[in-house]
Amino acid sequence: MAPSDTTVIFRVCGSLEFSCWLENSNVLQSQKSVSTAFNDLRAKVREESLVFHVCNSPLFIWPNQDCQATAGNVTANTPCGELQKHIEVEDWNGGGKKKRKDKKNVLTVINLTLMAEVTVPGEENCPAPYLSTDKKRHSLSMILPMDCVISTAADESLVIVCERLIGALCCQLSDMKEVVTQHMKGTAIPVPQPLHFMLPEPNGLVSVVHPANIPDSQLESYRKELHKKYNLPEDRPYFRRANAFQFPDQPYKDGYLRNPHEHLNHPNLEGANLYLVQGVYSYHHYMQDRVDDNGWGCAYRSLQTICSWFQQQGYVERAVPTHKEIQQALVDVGDKPAAFVGSRQWIGSIEVQAVLDQLLKVTSKIMFVSQGSELATKGRELANHFETEGTPVMIGGGVLAHTILGVAWSESSGEIRYLILDPHYTGGEDLQTIIEKGWCGWKGPDFWDQQAYYNLCLPQRPKTI
Repeated sequence: MAPSDTTVIFRVCGSLEFSCWLENSNVLQSQKSVSTAFNDLRAKVREESLVFHVCNSPLFIWPNQDCQATAGNVTANTPCGELQKHIEVEDWNGGGKKKRKDKKNVLTVINLTLMAEVTVPGEENCPAPYLSTDKKRHSLSMILPMDCVISTAADESLVIVCERLIGALCCQLSDMKEVVTQHMKGTAIPVPQPLHFMLPEPNGLVSVVHPANIPDSQLESYRKELHKKYNLPEDRPYFRRANAFQFPDQPYKDGYLRNPHEHLNHPNLEGANLYLVQGVYSYHHYMQDRVDDNGWGCAYRSLQTICSWFQQQGYVERAVPTHKEIQQALVDVGDKPAAFVGSRQWIGSIEVQAVLDQLLKVTSKIMFVSQGSELATKGRELANHFETEGTPVMIGGGVLAHTILGVAWSESSGEIRYLILDPHYTGGEDLQTIIEKGWCGWKGPDFWDQQAYYNLCLPQRPKTI
């Protein structure tokens, strides 16, 4: 199920202790032992002692005991969306806590912690991982990181949600068993890593287990199996780790804003269709990263936004390049002299194209527009780009550069609006200011200098899995 205004995402996280005996010289016997241990854990999550704790609340639920709860007004038939009433969040304005209030257009996520009821004194502490060996076999113990999600309607009963969560935990253990047995080498076992991905309809949000510590570059055949399972084309990297779904209650740690355009209202343009950037990017603008590039760095920042898109869609693993790395790349391809590195010289769309090719191995198309007034006639080309490639577009003209994130275009009337991300912003990462002041916003054809010429760099998606 894909998230909507009435959808609640339940996420249960926790750990389970895994232990088994591995035969030093018998691979098949070791695999059988691993399978048995995972089957035992599947049975464990169906025991009556299993408990869900609703995070940031005093509420505990016993899912295998007909959803008994510590709150008397919560029963098996309670609509699951009502659990939000028991959740408290930090009130950063008042300094205390308050009941949760859902914000408009923000996905509702209810987090649960996986726990087990302790009935025997002294069982509170899980044993540390240990290894015990003899001549023919050794005993392995490790902690499995469980992380399951389900999407459900807010009016669904709690008992159904609990049944689905228990089912999701069992399915994840089965997936972990497959990953471990498939990728184990002798007695070396990979730690399974649960990840979540938002896939195109009809799949929606799905959970997948990767073998930790094995890089994406070595998992192509595994990803192909997943693409077949979910009926996905093999020309886009849906299951690379960089594509993992970011939950709204888990902010990005690097400090950059993601996808500010999603907080805008769509333009009211009769007969127009929307053609938007596909996926996640970060907003790069003047004065970030302790670099004073006010007045000369707009194209660098637009390029950084484009690079962030390729990074966060899993096409590349390298970090977003700095100004000096961009300049060095242009020197390396012979476009600029060595003295260019460390300067404050502008770059344009042609240089952006060269850097994308040099650093990311990404090719780009260049659209030449002899004067700004002609941009109003480029609706079809831009619509086709966002529909097929979906990458941010860098546009440069005169002394200014901007990032185009989409267009609203009417094929019948030819009317067009451009979704602009402006790199000239010099303030902090204040989403409200950025939206209200138009640093990210819809612009009409008069936004462009009608007499200046423009070059547009349209990056192309690599065809890769």
